[in-house]
Amino acid sequence: MKNYSELTVSTPGRVCLFGEHQDYLNLPIIAGAISLRVNIEGNKRGDNLINIQLPDINDKEIFPLELPIKYDRERDYFKSAINVLNRNGYTFSNGFDCTVSGKIPINAGTSSSSALIIAWVNFLTQMSDQSRKISAEEIAYFAYAAEVLEFAEPGGMMDQYSTAVGGIIFLESSPMVKVERINASLGEFVLGDSQEPKDTKFILARVKNQIQSVTKELKNKYPEFSLQNIGINEIGRFTKDLNKEQIELLEGTIKNRDITIKAKKVLLKSPVNHKEIGHMLTEHQTILRDILKISTPKIDRMIDAALKAGAFGAKINGSGGGGCMFAYAPQNTNEVKLAIEKEGGKGYIIHVDQGTHSSVLEATE
Repeated sequence: MKNYSELTVSTPGRVCLFGEHQDYLNLPIIAGAISLRVNIEGNKRGDNLINIQLPDINDKEIFPLELPIKYDRERDYFKSAINVLNRNGYTFSNGFDCTVSGKIPINAGTSSSSALIIAWVNFLTQMSDQSRKISAEEIAYFAYAAEVLEFAEPGGMMDQYSTAVGGIIFLESSPMVKVERINASLGEFVLGDSQEPKDTKFILARVKNQIQSVTKELKNKYPEFSLQNIGINEIGRFTKDLNKEQIELLEGTIKNRDITIKAKKVLLKSPVNHKEIGHMLTEHQTILRDILKISTPKIDRMIDAALKAGAFGAKINGSGGGGCMFAYAPQNTNEVKLAIEKEGGKGYIIHVDQGTHSSVLEATE
């Protein structure tokens, strides 16, 4: 008789409630894990082959477990996670057979890729020779290293920590990473996938480079300048140093920061003022649309339709340039979903969900 264990890992997608395009600036964000998830099921093999079946996209990845594994494609995350873990003391004497499946819209701003990497890291650490079940924060860090640091990509830490930890989190990146769980009781949301393709890497780099250029220019002249501390009423002093577009971008960044701080206070109150949360979501969207310019005409129509159908608030989700929006709709939920779909979006009724978790099925053969 041969004993083996089948491991199942489930990880949520996420929406960024407040602080879009803020985490890579070391500014705080508020994110919520959502009830659309990715799952990995698998067990060890008798050899060193990694066999990953991806039926949702009619694809697969098969490669030998020969460390360090060489990358042969952009964003080679299945391999990078193994390399990162190996450099941090995890060893693998066996390969795996596993299947990936999920309901998170792909390349649509709901962190499908980060959720997959979180699930994969969770799977790998337990399937390693060390067989460790580690904390959500540790999983998040290893996934961030595998996704962002390993390939020098422009993203922040929001996606990894929100999908690993789950629920609603307030994430600060400066002066150190700090994750605070917010136990607010929120109602249902409607996620709307515009089904417009998006170039996440390009959008992130464009917006990030713009504001970082402004910050660098101001810090060279004013060493005390800080996005963390500057008040909205202080921006006028820089009109001689920046052009109109740069001033607007700086102002939008500070307004988004302040909305996020205010939203945290509202979410920590009991009971939550649901209409105020909705109003702030829409306020955030106005800045993302008009100043950061990451929305699209179709997503704008979907948001307008959701608000007219009774949503308390709505905004684009993720880096922008396509992908998803979401509406906070604890009332008239079905009507809001229908309104979004009439504008050409694909609607999903969702709620805040738990983070990555796993279960083991013992079996024999």
